[in-house]
Amino acid sequence: MFAARRTLAASLFVLVAAGAATLPARGDEAKPSDGKTAAVLAPAPSARTTITTEAGTMACREQAAQPFLIRGNWFPRTNDAEKQKEARKLFEDSLKYRTEKYGYFEGFGSPKQNAHPPKFYAKSTTFMGMSVQVNERIIPALKCVEAALKASPAGNEYKPRAMGGIRFHNTYRGMEISNHVYGIAIDIEPDRNSCCGCVAPWPDHPLCKAKNKTVWERMAMPKSWVDTFERFGFYWLGHDVLQDTMHFEFLGDPDKVTEPANSGAPLPAGAVASP
Repeated sequence: MFAARRTLAASLFVLVAAGAATLPARGDEAKPSDGKTAAVLAPAPSARTTITTEAGTMACREQAAQPFLIRGNWFPRTNDAEKQKEARKLFEDSLKYRTEKYGYFEGFGSPKQNAHPPKFYAKSTTFMGMSVQVNERIIPALKCVEAALKASPAGNEYKPRAMGGIRFHNTYRGMEISNHVYGIAIDIEPDRNSCCGCVAPWPDHPLCKAKNKTVWERMAMPKSWVDTFERFGFYWLGHDVLQDTMHFEFLGDPDKVTEPANSGAPLPAGAVASP
């Protein structure tokens, strides 16, 4: 996600307290009544998706993004001190979690939680015919998305040409850190899927100039792809104030991505295995 550049800030509290003034206006997504960005749940499919791994055939477990990892919940649009304190705690929890699960990035979190940098876990893989480097812990989740896309009409609705994954420098401003650094975020065709809430030159993109269009109309990617990603723990940043339609980040639990295909109830007829 090519959203923002990092600048120095005294503390996350300053960033959160100033959130209403510094962040651009929200897009077309409605907010829950409690003011928090909720995890998105998709309808259950008719058959379980499976993938083939070194451990054998594994069934993909559906899960939602964990709310405390969603960046929209770190920036309450209010001056209420208690809500700002709660948001700051969510951010701190997310930083600790990402460090423990995906690696320590200098300047964020504690190296005692994970001595290895995220690039220690970087691995190359493929997704829908494209090469990408991500944190090895989310490769099974990507494979689940790929298998589900190929098993449905969605797989033929869109043919992206390129994507990006892990980056080794932070592109966010202030005390925030991009999930690209941890290798748990991907961008799909930035030239065709806009980010209208990002820094210049993104607001000048032709799709962003069309103010009467919804966020769904400001990208080439179909909604079916977003729905499929969200079934397997990914969060689409098109829901965010940034309206970053190219960007997906894995905010599920990497320990709950798959399970043995023969565990629990038998797989329904027509269950799909990745190639």
